[in-house]
Order: sequence, then C-alpha cells, then structure tokens
Amino acid sequence: MNISGKRIGIFANFVLAILSLSCVLPLILLVTSSLTAEGSLIKNGYAFIPEQWSLDAYRYLLYSHAQILRAYQMTILATFVGTLSNVTITTLLAYPLSRKSLPGRNFFSFAVFFTLLFNGGMVPSYLMWTQVFNIKDTFWALILPNLLMNGFGVIVMRTYFTTNIPGEIIEAARIDGAGETRTLISIVLPLSKPILSTIALLSGLAYWNDWLNGLYYLVKRTDFYTIQNLLNRLIASADFISNNAANSAILSGITVPSIGVRMAIAVIALIPIMILYPFLQKGFVKGIVIGGVKG
Repeated sequence: MNISGKRIGIFANFVLAILSLSCVLPLILLVTSSLTAEGSLIKNGYAFIPEQWSLDAYRYLLYSHAQILRAYQMTILATFVGTLSNVTITTLLAYPLSRKSLPGRNFFSFAVFFTLLFNGGMVPSYLMWTQVFNIKDTFWALILPNLLMNGFGVIVMRTYFTTNIPGEIIEAARIDGAGETRTLISIVLPLSKPILSTIALLSGLAYWNDWLNGLYYLVKRTDFYTIQNLLNRLIASADFISNNAANSAILSGITVPSIGVRMAIAVIALIPIMILYPFLQKGFVKGIVIGGVKG
C-alpha cells in the first residue's frame, strides 16, 4: 500500500472512530444519568461521572414492578405476533412481485410504491380501525394499525428475490413439478435468510418501540399496555407527583426523581434490543446491502 492509500485508511478509521463515539457516548451518558441523584442532575446537569450516584430512579420503578413485568409480557407477545405476521405478509407479497410472469405486475408494484408517498391520514385511519374493524381496546390494536406491512420492506425483499435468487433454480423446480408454494417454501426462503432477518429486525424494532397504537386505541384496557405505554404513563405520574409538594414522597420519603426516571425508563426499554441486536447484525447488514443495491 502506498503512502496515499495509508493516509486514506487512517482518515477513514478516524472518521469511523468519531461516528462510533457519537453512538456510544450518548448511551453511556443515558446510563450514568439514570444512576445520578436528582439534585445533582438539577444542579450540575448531565455528566459522565456524576457528583452523586443514586438508585432512586430504579427504586421508583420498582414499586411498579408487577405492572412492568406484565407490560414486558405484552410487548414480547405483540412483537412476536406482529413480526411473524409482518414477515409472512411481506414475503407473500414480495415473491409474486418478483416474478415477471405475474399478470398486472407493474400495477401492483406501483400500488406498493404509492403507499410510501401517500396515506389516508390519522383521522380516517382511526375511524376505519375503530368503526369498521372494531379493534379498539383489543390486542389487535397493537398489531394491525401502521405496522402490519411496510411498502419499503416489500420493495427491498422483492429486489432481493429478483437479484439473488437465480431464475434457473426456479425453472428447474418447475420442471420437477414443484408449484409456486413449494418453490417458495423449499427453495426461495432457505436462500433468503439475510433479507428475512433484516425485515424481521426492522419490524421487531418497530413493534417494540411503538406506543402510538396503545395511546390511540387502548382507552379502557390498560392491561394491554406495552412497556412503552406503561413507561410513558409512569413518566407522567412522576412529573405529577414531583410537581405537587404535598405528594412528592413515596413510602420511605424518597423524592421522586422525575428526570432520572426518564433516563431509567429509556435504559429498561433498550436492554432487550441491546441483547438481541448483536446476534442479528450480520444478517441485517447483508440483507440491507444486497436487497437495496438494485431496484
């Protein structure tokens, strides 16, 4: 490698190091802030090395541990059902669109692309889901609106099928008597693990972090709250208590750490994603790169 190439390599590594730090440092600051005493946060602001450490934010959340465990169960269930449904529907739509023999292929492709540009709006969507499909205060309110299928995922998966599944293999399967269903299950899907894991990860993250569906469609059934909805409610409760001097102590006289609670809630919501992401990262990167190279 010549001198010019070494300089470019050093510069590239420097840029990547800066970008990595810009991702890691906010996360570290988030964790340390959740472990900082409320008074120190108010007096000194956020710091990587707090003046005074405290577990008050987590102690406050501990009083709601039963609700948090219930919300985690609902979040895991909704994420599993929603992700499985999303991947299934996306695959069943993307595979036909990847076949040139599909009648009306261009029309259906345009219909999928059109959804990326326009939608019906929040009010018509709300009326449709609540008055036509009657999902209000049901488990399906966490699954169906907004997240069940995404046009971007369909296009990426279709592109993957078109550019990475050799047509000769599919033709050979047809000669052997395999139908479209058998071809999809036995040949296409085993060769599509990177894009399947990519769509699953994107969908899973969307379901895990979603709180709008619970806010809009769960009015009476708070037992269906996901972790995001419950933690948002706990933040509101902490703010209310901390703003009322007469009610600012909980049981043992601990002042509600409203700022620290926000940080602790974010940490709790991030933990499962941080655990799972390293196992899915390789397939995620490969699927995004391969699926998005050609249109």
